[in-house]
Amino acid sequence: MKVVGLRRFGGPEVLEVIDLPTPHAGHGEVRIRVQAAAVNPVDTLIRSGTSAVRLNGSRPAIPGLDVAGVVDEVGPGLTTELAVGDQVLAMVNPTRPDGGGYAEFVVLPETWVVRAPAGASAAEAATLPANGLTALHALNLLNLPPGRVLAVTGAAGAVGGYAVQLGKAFGLRVYADAAHKDRDLVTSLGADVVVERGDQVADGFRAVAPNGVDAAVDAAVLGASLLPAIRDGGAVAYVRGHRDQTEYERRAASRRITLMPAYVHEYDGQRAKLNQLRQLVDDGRLSLRVADRFPAVEAAEAHRLLEKGGVRGRLIIEFP
Repeated sequence: MKVVGLRRFGGPEVLEVIDLPTPHAGHGEVRIRVQAAAVNPVDTLIRSGTSAVRLNGSRPAIPGLDVAGVVDEVGPGLTTELAVGDQVLAMVNPTRPDGGGYAEFVVLPETWVVRAPAGASAAEAATLPANGLTALHALNLLNLPPGRVLAVTGAAGAVGGYAVQLGKAFGLRVYADAAHKDRDLVTSLGADVVVERGDQVADGFRAVAPNGVDAAVDAAVLGASLLPAIRDGGAVAYVRGHRDQTEYERRAASRRITLMPAYVHEYDGQRAKLNQLRQLVDDGRLSLRVADRFPAVEAAEAHRLLEKGGVRGRLIIEFP
């Protein structure tokens, strides 16, 4: 099979199409013939060598957290309804020995795989797993009752967009940030109020919530600069650590604001969570946003485009 991997760390140019043996499904596993793999920021960290993935001799590192495609082989002992021919999606942990999802075939335990939303293309389905699970994890950690006020930063991005839509699905009042060019997009996702993104975003949230919002999903990783928007005793779920985490934690503690890391791999193999997201798509509560598509041989260009910034939705690597 062909994979998109790297034998050395560096810029997008280190990505190459490599031939590897095709894996087979074992007990309780399914093999997916991958049609689409989403490109996430963590993939660029894997490629540059700043993530937890390390090179292992002659075997390339393979990025990729999200895949969608068709089940083409099942192992013995399945306990789910999955069968050959099913259109499916899955999240992959690229730190595993077999690497991530930039591959023609991916073998996973059945608990990592669910059927794709009805009518969704493979490219659309591949945008859901990692970003949707990250947003869902953040909302579950915050555990706000209906009617409370949630702020979302990075609302035009993939995680932030899902956080806005999940907040509305859970009955929350959602205040979100956006650049002027993205205001219509964020409003279309369901945000009740949209404030200008940037250095003064906390002031913008305070202007519409004078007592502070109840909690925030910090998908833009603003860290301590977002804390003035949160009421005393509130909470922030964040998607990755801040560059000055110690000061961030100190300032939060001084106002009894709880900081909650929403790391997506805590939901590895939690099939019920993926099915919850799938159902929300089927119900029209979550939207699947594809920014652009690239053949596997142009994966480096997808990485370049992502690192330039401003991508709305997810870039997709496609396998024939």
